[in-house]
Amino acid sequence: MAQPSAQPPQWMTKIIRFIDKYVGELSGNVFYVLIFPMVLGLSYEVVARYAFNKPTMWAYEMTFMLYGSHFMLGAVYCLYKGGHIRTDLVYGALPVPWQGRIDAFCYLFLFFPGMIYFLAAGWAEAAHSWSILEKSEATAWYPPIYPFKTVIPVAAFLLIIQGVSEFLKSIWAAIRGEWI
Repeated sequence: MAQPSAQPPQWMTKIIRFIDKYVGELSGNVFYVLIFPMVLGLSYEVVARYAFNKPTMWAYEMTFMLYGSHFMLGAVYCLYKGGHIRTDLVYGALPVPWQGRIDAFCYLFLFFPGMIYFLAAGWAEAAHSWSILEKSEATAWYPPIYPFKTVIPVAAFLLIIQGVSEFLKSIWAAIRGEWI
């Protein structure tokens, strides 16, 4: 049975609010702008290809990189909003303390280890890419891809920070039977 409603400790509330505001919300408000140059590039390509029969070499790679960056960096906002996939058929039927226990367990033993590995591997790959100033060789455009590879450790780092907020929320739900 859940204990009576109580306020979370002030330190916990401050950490959660800070992370949610400056990592979760801010990432959504900053990284959504990647959609605009992507749409412009795709629109330009469609018009050039189908209206003038003059396809471009750069549009595919540019939109590929922008979409990949948007997808990776948008995962932070998605985690903040609770938009990731879970089996709600079972999870939703459980009482809140059990939901909190499951979430806390998954964050501690699955999410954080996976994101730490993702951060370390992404950092190594990005550092190598920067050291050789790596460029794509898929087209004659040869765009630099080291900024694109830097998105991987940045996204992993931001996901870890947002994960701390979500982990604290799940701990509170497991203990008190209510979500913050």
